[in-house]
Amino acid sequence: MAKIVISAARNFLAHTPGLVKYGSKPTREITANASQGGVIESHLRPYDKAASYLPNRAYLGSVKPGSLAGIERPWYTLTGESPRRGPFGEVMPEDEFYGVMKALDVFDLLWLEEGFAAEVRPKLLAHGMWPAKELKNLEKGVPAVQVEAQVKPGSGNLPLVLPGGRFVGVVNRAHDQDDTLFAGVLMENLACKAAAAMATKTLLADTGTDPRSVPYVLNSGEEAVGDRYQRGGGNMAKAVAEVTGLTNATGADVKAFCCGPNHAIVLAGGLISAGVFDRVMVVGGCSLAKLGMKYQGHVKAKMPILEDVLAGSAIMVEKDDGKSPVVRMDAVGTHRVGAGGSQANIIEELVTKPLAKMGLKFRDVDKYATEMHNPEVTEPSGSGNVPDLNYKLIAALAARAGEIQRSEMSAFAATHGMPGFSPTQGHIASAIPFMPHAVDGIMKGEMERVLFMAKGSLFLGRMTQMSDGLSFMIEGRS
Repeated sequence: MAKIVISAARNFLAHTPGLVKYGSKPTREITANASQGGVIESHLRPYDKAASYLPNRAYLGSVKPGSLAGIERPWYTLTGESPRRGPFGEVMPEDEFYGVMKALDVFDLLWLEEGFAAEVRPKLLAHGMWPAKELKNLEKGVPAVQVEAQVKPGSGNLPLVLPGGRFVGVVNRAHDQDDTLFAGVLMENLACKAAAAMATKTLLADTGTDPRSVPYVLNSGEEAVGDRYQRGGGNMAKAVAEVTGLTNATGADVKAFCCGPNHAIVLAGGLISAGVFDRVMVVGGCSLAKLGMKYQGHVKAKMPILEDVLAGSAIMVEKDDGKSPVVRMDAVGTHRVGAGGSQANIIEELVTKPLAKMGLKFRDVDKYATEMHNPEVTEPSGSGNVPDLNYKLIAALAARAGEIQRSEMSAFAATHGMPGFSPTQGHIASAIPFMPHAVDGIMKGEMERVLFMAKGSLFLGRMTQMSDGLSFMIEGRS
């Protein structure tokens, strides 16, 4: 089998506190009790706090995830540097992200007030990734009176209001009856497109890759682009390719809940191995519906709402370039239909069996990248520390195999795992946030092998009671 490599990976964050109220949970709570809108507003944090927040910095590469283990929580109370850009991506302010959404809006769904558009356009020009020709939608905004008229009661349109109360725009519904084209869904999809595009542009710019050299894109997100006749038809992959200059590319979407990115990477490897394409870009945009998902726990704990960022990722998979980390396509771990649904069974399928096939021991893997949800987000709402649980299960399997003593399980988990640091953006959180760190670490000789293990909740769609899972290994060339 020909070698498949991952040559680069980049992440992206947008700090969007003004969109928190449009997350699925906040929307439902505000509908039931309008006072919840004020509660949310009073618990939002400013940009500098989001930029300095250690898990966000880990996501963007300015701190290593493992270093979080030695820093006492709560992390959200700490002060320090608040860089916009890290080695693996940036955290974009909300106003600029609205500008990106509008720049990529090809159906005039998003109207920005003319004064606001005039402020944002030069910021994006100065950003460096957005030439003037790609910002035509921002050359002229809409008069404030017209924008305000679009949000009259019963319109179904959604106002964009920055924290502090400044009204800057509106997202319009595209159909009066088709709920897949209502304003909320369209806003989620525009934001997803923008986040995926930013991650893709970052990867292309950082690596000097000619956009025309990418022939295929696989989108791995959880959005449902479509209309009433094909509710999740897609194709976000091609939409992202269009706005990032991938003029020679086509593409398709991969749907597998949180497992989507892992499936997409394996599918990309298969396409390259078969000689269909030389390289495939795997992208994933944000899940706006999950903003503020656990806000009630944060409010109860007198914390700021930490689910206030939208995430994106881009990963380049290609044929062997002689230097990049290799994907072990010969030992992909799959959660078979007949494998059983317990967490122990899933990890047996995704870790134990692939390692045995490769002739490796549990300790031969430097790091296991699992569901990297930030525990500071999940614990206040009672969801526990998800990565910690996974590492304990992996350590238990290593002990059961006789490779370590039970007394060594905690040390094994600490050495081969890491604290969670990812936003709770579904597919984004599942394993791949560590990809830029893994590629960089392997290239620098700091680690040899990383196993990426994702799990998915297929039962959420009410079509099966099963879970899902898929894993793959990347390793150095020694």
